[in-house]
Amino acid sequence: MPVARPETSDARVIAHVDMDCFYVQVEQRKQPELRGLPTAVVQYNEWQGGGLIAVSYEARKCGVKRSMRGDEAKAACPQIQLVQVPVARGKADLNLYRGAGSEVVSILAKSGKCERASIDEVYLDLTDAAESMLADAPPESLELIDEEVLKSHILGMSREDGDDFKESVRDWICRKDADRRDKLLSCGIIIVAELRKQVLKETEFTCSAGIGHNKMLAKLASGMNKPAQQTVVPYSAVQELLSSLPIKKMKQLGGKLGTSLQTDLGVDTVGDLLQFSETKLQEHYGINTGTWLWNIARGISGEEVQGRLLPKSHGSGKTFPGPRALKSLSTVQHWLNQLSEELSERLSSDLEQNKRIASTLTLHASAFKSRDSDSHRKFPSKSCPLRYGVTKIQEDAFNLFQAALREYMGPFGSKPQGNKQETWRITGLSVSASKIVDIPSGTSSIMRYFQSESTVPSRSADGCVQDHVKMAPSASEGCSEQRSTETQAAMPEEDTGVTYTLPNFENHDKDIDLVSEKDVVSCPSNEATDVSTQSESNKGTQTNRIGRKMNYSKEKNRGMPSIVDIFKNYNATPPSKQETQEDSTVSSTSKRAKFSSSSHNSQVNQEVEERRETDWGYKTDEIDQSVFDELPVEIQQELRSFLRPNKQFNAGKSKGDGSTSSIAHYFPPLNR
Repeated sequence: MPVARPETSDARVIAHVDMDCFYVQVEQRKQPELRGLPTAVVQYNEWQGGGLIAVSYEARKCGVKRSMRGDEAKAACPQIQLVQVPVARGKADLNLYRGAGSEVVSILAKSGKCERASIDEVYLDLTDAAESMLADAPPESLELIDEEVLKSHILGMSREDGDDFKESVRDWICRKDADRRDKLLSCGIIIVAELRKQVLKETEFTCSAGIGHNKMLAKLASGMNKPAQQTVVPYSAVQELLSSLPIKKMKQLGGKLGTSLQTDLGVDTVGDLLQFSETKLQEHYGINTGTWLWNIARGISGEEVQGRLLPKSHGSGKTFPGPRALKSLSTVQHWLNQLSEELSERLSSDLEQNKRIASTLTLHASAFKSRDSDSHRKFPSKSCPLRYGVTKIQEDAFNLFQAALREYMGPFGSKPQGNKQETWRITGLSVSASKIVDIPSGTSSIMRYFQSESTVPSRSADGCVQDHVKMAPSASEGCSEQRSTETQAAMPEEDTGVTYTLPNFENHDKDIDLVSEKDVVSCPSNEATDVSTQSESNKGTQTNRIGRKMNYSKEKNRGMPSIVDIFKNYNATPPSKQETQEDSTVSSTSKRAKFSSSSHNSQVNQEVEERRETDWGYKTDEIDQSVFDELPVEIQQELRSFLRPNKQFNAGKSKGDGSTSSIAHYFPPLNR
């Protein structure tokens, strides 16, 4: 069956650059005496010498594999040099390798759109650079071609017996009768070879690369010839590449979908998919997945290079294999605190350096039950809105774990098994932050002067925080997040936890995106509680919301809030002491009348009265007028026009009338 080819307008030049045994290279740069010696980087673990996370090519020749433990590697290669990953908080600290990866990215990003896929791999869209080169200096016009270019492996390149390899590569690159696609690839070959040389010169790191017309082909090609080499996949060689490629080697087909293709359709290689029509594949796997399978069998992929230099999520995880499995809440909380501390540091660094903020916290874990035939059941992952601050992240992560544990253990918790109770063991923990966005600029400075006390979080029956938003570093971001969270609090709570495949916590050669597109933004509730507990939970949740009296009338407007909206909930005239006393008297009378029916409501009302006394006390003459000059012109005009009518209204008052002018005069009361 012929391979379908996309239209000419879809021709692109995409490269996938993969660092060669990157962690080993970073350690060899630190310790040059290790160069040329069989070396492996081992992760901190006292059991059998720890787990290998990177193995040099010299060690691989001796039979050492990444799946081995340190003791196994020494047995296979007695002269191997084992270098331990730096340790912080009782776990591997990968900051050294992240920083080295950033060095490489900064060099590659100069050539075109760059997407950092993990610590040690990058996608490049070189289409514009290749088209410029083809227009200005096409390959066939070049008299000299760099030696590194001539080492390229070109799939499907015709070559007679006895022909010199480099001369064959030169002839392929300099063909005058080649179609435009192949000419663009020829330009890509030259550009990537130059980039790899530049990376080696500036960082001392070697890298391999794959070059094709889409990300899928480039990724497959980059691992075919290593180390320090590059491989090219023209469209004419796509069928040759995919026909013998095992189905499990294709990205996203290594799990259940790939297994289903093998068992249900008898597909062993990607090329075997060519025998099935698109309709047949859609019948088995749905419209979207069926079409995707039909396309990848023909080397077609429309996935774009994202142009992302920064990671799209941050995560921290650790495994507890065998006898080290965690079996008590106190030990789980200890390790969650350590992981949350590392995550908080990375979030703070990202905020300071890149002006980005994350909005979702997710907990992943792997577990098993003792004496249970259903022990293979996956531990559910849970997510909630992210609150910045070490203590808050630690608290929320532990609440998420408790909610997930209740769901995992079932509605009756630990079930008696004879004379013993069923127990659980945790073999892996991970916390991650996702949905990271840039902070809009232009409104942050005003919040330094108009920021009230932090929002007091309320809790559900699970103990999970409902009101997660403290004032964000940006006014607009903070207001937007607060509106979103309050909307969620108003909706009926439900547990929409998603089951995830737990990544390998111990081997960190790749940054794995731990967060699914189905991330849950609501705080998980205890789905396993009985009816009476759920009723009390709902009653408590509704009561807690009385004190906030949230304004939902504006929720339909999903755009960025106006600067004036930030102040509309503040009091135009601060309450007098007499009014406060009267309100307190009335409230006290009301509380006494309702005490017998609901003591919880009395506590909420008391909290409302206490928080009512926290009105702002800023004097108008204390407001630095230069603050307004820092704002964008549109916001300056809006804010000044908002304040001007109130200033005119108070202009007739005498300074000696005994009244104190405060900023609260200008804004209506805050609805708590």
